Amino acid sequence: MVVSGALAATGFAVAAPTASAAGDFYTPPARYSATPGSIIRSEPSPLLLQIPGIANQWPGTGTRIMYTSRYQNDKPAAVTGTVIEPTTPWRGRGPRPTVVIGPGTIGQGDQCAGSKLMSFPMAIDPSKPSIALNYTALEVNLMLLNGVRVAMTDYIGMGTPGIHTYVNRAEEGHAMLDAARAALRVAHAPKNAPVAFAGYSQGGGAAASAAELAETYAPELNVKATYAGAPPADLGKVIDQIDGTAISGAIGFAINGLQARYPELRTVIDRETNARGKAALKLVSQQCIGDIILSTGFQRTSSWTRSGKPLSAVIRQYPNVQKIVDEQRIGRLKPNAPVLIEGGINDDVIPYGQVAQLNRDWRAQGAQVSMVTNPIPPIFPGMVVNHALPMLTTLLPGTQFILTHFDR
Repeated sequence: MVVSGALAATGFAVAAPTASAAGDFYTPPARYSATPGSIIRSEPSPLLLQIPGIANQWPGTGTRIMYTSRYQNDKPAAVTGTVIEPTTPWRGRGPRPTVVIGPGTIGQGDQCAGSKLMSFPMAIDPSKPSIALNYTALEVNLMLLNGVRVAMTDYIGMGTPGIHTYVNRAEEGHAMLDAARAALRVAHAPKNAPVAFAGYSQGGGAAASAAELAETYAPELNVKATYAGAPPADLGKVIDQIDGTAISGAIGFAINGLQARYPELRTVIDRETNARGKAALKLVSQQCIGDIILSTGFQRTSSWTRSGKPLSAVIRQYPNVQKIVDEQRIGRLKPNAPVLIEGGINDDVIPYGQVAQLNRDWRAQGAQVSMVTNPIPPIFPGMVVNHALPMLTTLLPGTQFILTHFDR
């Protein structure tokens, strides 16, 4: 369906075409509501192994949505995602709660969008070629089995037109908060129904951003808790850590996304990268996480630059670029609800030190923050094993943290 209404006074644009009339679900209509969290269109979303009367891997009913969010310049952005209404009743206090899950790094190409992978967690596009993966099933199931409504955002520019602004603090936080607003609207839930945010890696950063932006960007939401696993809170330090690993191409995701919002960065990158670097950035902009392991895995960004310096060193040469990276820093605003964060001492993608610093930054502002430290020893450094394993070991504590605060 498409939500329509009156003009300026109500925040709605002129009536937009229906999803079927518009053709591709992921192409926004020419006009749509500018109000954050508004539903632009929706349609049923078949879930993993969901065969009526035979099997239902995810215990709920899925709805694919396009909703309104905001770019960092506060202009409206159409974002897609999925809302799943559980079949299990909520047995806690008050109305059924909603958790918004921010996916971890899944890629930058439109084919990687999680809402396109709800009926089967993998899609292969031989024309690119590309392999898209949706690995949120475990955390989604845990929430649904406890009667919690789940919303998942595709983030700005994933599936929809434009580049996905990977690790852009403001835009990921907006997408999460507006997904909560949209989920409450789709479910016809009370406006004060409890909300929480969860995610790991990129999703951990998105959840952390949502937690600290909630008070100013979406003060009406009844935020109860946030779980942020391995959040990339200090992008400058993350770039150093990830360089030369199996997913070094994710640095390209970040550069591509930031260039789209900061023209001055585009000028620097064009000047400083060589032909190989330019080709790598263009390539990963159309790829998913599995693709970059094959195309740019273990490459050093020093091989992408004219000077032979890594991109982190190039960034330090330009104060205006340093400022851009610093604007993505999470921890300068106070979350308005309890937060659990996780960091792995030997995480080979997300440095432990900057997670611990986020903990200190929030505590210094008086926020209610708990931190879990994962002690798994180094296992094949650079292969991302020490980043992936803590995601699994902290899944249950993170889920329990949210459920406990929902029931208070």
